Amino acid sequence: MKKLIILALVIAACSQAKKSEVSKYPVTEKGNVVDTLFGVPVADPYRWLENDTAQQTAKWVAAQNEVTFGYLKNIPFRDAIRKRLDEVQNYERLSAPYREGDYIYYSKNSGLQNHNVQYRKKGENGAEEVFLDPNTFSKDGTTALGGMFFSKDGSLLTILIQEGGSDWRKAVVMKAEDKSVIGDTLINLKFTGIAWKGNEGFYYSSYDKPKGSELSAKTQYHKVYFHKLGTPQSADAMIFGGEKTPRRYIGAGLTEDERFLIISAAVSTTGNELYVQDLKDPKGKLVTLVGNFDNNHNVIDNDGSRLIIQTNLNAPNDRIVSVDFSKPTVENWKDIVPETDNAMQGVSTANKKMFVNYLKDASTLVKQFDYTGKLERDVELPGIGSAGGFGGRVDEKEVYYSFTSFTTPTSIYKYDIASGKSSLYAQPKVDFDPTAYETKQVFYTSKDGTKVPMFIVHKKGLQLNGKNPTWLYAYGGFGASLTPAFSTSRIVWLENGGVFAQPNLRGGGEYGEKWHDAGRQMNKQNVFDDFIAAGEYLIKEKYTSNNHLAIVGGSNGGLLVGATMTQRPDLAKVALPAVGVMDMLRYHKFTAGAGWAYDYGTADDSKEMMEYLKKYSPVHALKPGTNYPATLVTTADHDDRVVPAHSFKFAATLQESNVGDNPQLIRIDTKSGHGSSNLSKALDATADQFAFTWYNMGVIPPLVKKNM
Repeated sequence: MKKLIILALVIAACSQAKKSEVSKYPVTEKGNVVDTLFGVPVADPYRWLENDTAQQTAKWVAAQNEVTFGYLKNIPFRDAIRKRLDEVQNYERLSAPYREGDYIYYSKNSGLQNHNVQYRKKGENGAEEVFLDPNTFSKDGTTALGGMFFSKDGSLLTILIQEGGSDWRKAVVMKAEDKSVIGDTLINLKFTGIAWKGNEGFYYSSYDKPKGSELSAKTQYHKVYFHKLGTPQSADAMIFGGEKTPRRYIGAGLTEDERFLIISAAVSTTGNELYVQDLKDPKGKLVTLVGNFDNNHNVIDNDGSRLIIQTNLNAPNDRIVSVDFSKPTVENWKDIVPETDNAMQGVSTANKKMFVNYLKDASTLVKQFDYTGKLERDVELPGIGSAGGFGGRVDEKEVYYSFTSFTTPTSIYKYDIASGKSSLYAQPKVDFDPTAYETKQVFYTSKDGTKVPMFIVHKKGLQLNGKNPTWLYAYGGFGASLTPAFSTSRIVWLENGGVFAQPNLRGGGEYGEKWHDAGRQMNKQNVFDDFIAAGEYLIKEKYTSNNHLAIVGGSNGGLLVGATMTQRPDLAKVALPAVGVMDMLRYHKFTAGAGWAYDYGTADDSKEMMEYLKKYSPVHALKPGTNYPATLVTTADHDDRVVPAHSFKFAATLQESNVGDNPQLIRIDTKSGHGSSNLSKALDATADQFAFTWYNMGVIPPLVKKNM
């Protein structure tokens, strides 16, 4: 009886909180900015929110957060969700180990540490020691380790430091043995790896620091530099790029033997030029292998003077070719691993073997080849899921890989290259019973008749009664593939009777470049149609209903959610667009956004493209007087990839346009970027999304009842 009374009080509290908070939106001042694009006037009344350094914008952010966090605070079970997230996250996690010099390095997290700690030991049986602890980098935990890059002999390394979630990095050079810092700290690096040349120095990439806001101003010309140890950064020589060779994305790397310098240059996120220099030739210069941006190419390794390259030239699902450096251009490329029906995702090397990762209906297949392309075996994986790793040096006899699925926590396996045998190396102990859940893959029909795969995960024995809270998550762009993966936070959703659904929309790379092409530029509407059809399938099959469906996505997936909720506001009860690209007419004017044009096109291209973008652009597609789903927009003040102005303008327009009782809120994290800057912030955000979703579905998750 007591439990029934408490439950009634909780339900009443939910109802009262919703009614008392819905209408308290801050007043957002409207400007009179109007752009004329190909003769078409386009109003942009919230243009002033693009100024991220203005006091007016800061006041607006504070006012919005006050309303949002006030609303979230009144959800009775919010704290219980956050507590449960801590409980399931609190388990030890290890990365796959790797060898550098005399040491074996790996990362470990005891459970709730904001950042993984880097450990090492001398040999398999050596004593474990902490090498680097990023949790000590800042008092508030928002400074992170952005990568560790060793010289070939393992005696030196460069670490990248990330502050507040920004894409800008600092580089610090250290001696591995005693962890002492040598030389000056390099600053203003962005979208870079580190490629050591002996112990002399290293290659890195960056842009000129913008004159305006470093978090939103356009970054145009990428440059590759060489930093020689013992010299100031101002003396670093530019190797490639800049105004003479304007490219937006440039990366430099070396083959393992350090004979060849490889430079990949691109103007967009798909398609790259390829340049190679023989560093053993004192007179050697960069040689052009590919001088256009029509396809993707990646040098895997070399075998003497022979280069081994992964490419999708004349092969939408990718192939592997080889060519001698003396005649390196494409007409001399020869297949060693031809294209197959399955899309090639990547290639790792060790012991002069290639481990080729394919996708078959969005699950991993790995095949082992020698450097001539001879198939040695199909690698036997622990199950159907996602595997990654297999990388090592030329003298490695064993490599490590990770394996995960929706119900299998990421585990590490040791693989014997000669025998092909895998053995379990590390498996986490999670407060979760995988046998209580099931995963199925279905193929549903999209609007134009295309069959689209979707994974569905839920408790065994789920009743198909149309009342199950369902989390529909997707991405659908840039050739990115969504494969089965374990999420500790998702446990909380599933154990409370929720359904998780992940469709593999067009625009992704699950079926190669043809699948990608079918969802970009003038085909982008296919992506939204695929997502809408996924929701309709789940409703038709009675997994859920409109009142129990949440649509979820981040970045390009945030655009997906924004476009879907504007085109079909009746489809879902809750919408959770995170760090989304919401203004499709201006995305290319901020940071490196112009590089996304291969997928999106821009409003400057043609009137036809401008009108196509405007039609689905979430900021522009919102219609006054519409009853939109309960929406929690999420972004962060240090997101310099998809600048928060996208979300600001969308939220302001949404609050102005919406009718009905569904709340339209924006949650703006501080000192985070395109993702949360530490674990605690990530769990906070997830708890708020879950609480908001269940609350607006009118569902009290069972974990709340247990804690009464």
